[in-house]
Amino acid sequence: MTRKFLLGFTLLAVILGFVYLRTRRPKAPIEVAYAGNREVVVYSTTALVRSPVATLAFGDRVDILQRFQDQVNVRTKGGVTGWVSERELLSADLWQKARDLELKSAQVPVQARGHTKVLSNLRLDPGRDTQRLQQLVKGVSVDVLSRQAVPVPAPRSGGGQAQEESAAEPAQAKKEDWLLVRAHTGPNASLSGWLLGRFIDLDVPRPLPDYASSANMRIVGWYELNHVNDVGGKAKPQYLVVGTHGPEGQPCDFTMLRVFTWGSKRERYETAFVESDVCGKLPVNVTPGTGGRNAVDAQFSFVDLGDASSEPRTYVMHQTVVRRLRAPASPAKPKSSARR
Repeated sequence: MTRKFLLGFTLLAVILGFVYLRTRRPKAPIEVAYAGNREVVVYSTTALVRSPVATLAFGDRVDILQRFQDQVNVRTKGGVTGWVSERELLSADLWQKARDLELKSAQVPVQARGHTKVLSNLRLDPGRDTQRLQQLVKGVSVDVLSRQAVPVPAPRSGGGQAQEESAAEPAQAKKEDWLLVRAHTGPNASLSGWLLGRFIDLDVPRPLPDYASSANMRIVGWYELNHVNDVGGKAKPQYLVVGTHGPEGQPCDFTMLRVFTWGSKRERYETAFVESDVCGKLPVNVTPGTGGRNAVDAQFSFVDLGDASSEPRTYVMHQTVVRRLRAPASPAKPKSSARR
């Protein structure tokens, strides 16, 4: 009798368990979020003694089930539930804005390349108080796309400063440079956003920094116009370099142009073109030149803000000669032939 009772009880438990699993519905999420750091650890509980149950990569979607203080109970795509810090997540709205910025940035030509020199916050908009997209470690490669001068916010009460302010900020500076960059966060991953300009080291090709230093020029961007061969047959790029001098936060993105061409006789770069009366706005658009029988001259253009109005400028480079293309002057109106 006892044996039959135990067998019947076991069978009933199995049936009830099967029915529960078939009819159980997962808890509905209160909202959707995305992992906001390169690596987000999901923990089993909010207690001090806890264990990791999953690891999220940047951009992984999670369902938010509930909140407790600054902790969030999430469910991963694989169905694992656990707890993460709310500051390690991006809201669905912020994630969509980041996607839109990424698509917009893809249309902008690269102006310079560099890398982060300190731990840096990549932000959705230029400015220290804007929303953070991701924290970049030192040494992350970035493509510089644009620049914007932003007022430095007044110090907070009590002397507290955000992480960006900890980099020896000069007290007299009123504006600072923010750069729109495309950060290469992984082998096949990138993320666009704004970085404080002084947190980036530009990887300017040699020997351009030496030429710029002798001209008291702070390089903003450089571009390959075409290539020529040296005496050994090795291709040498010929460069357009734009830059400025003085402190950051200036109204112009760049104030001077230099074109450096390769001199085969002296086996070194020579200055082929200089212009120092511009107030240029990034980006600079370059159409590289080609050699050979069907040679094409290099061209570059940008918007100049020097005369209180936006004036497009276009230059063409033929061999080592650079000249500005000017729009033809409007024909003068004929004088009236009416008699007095």
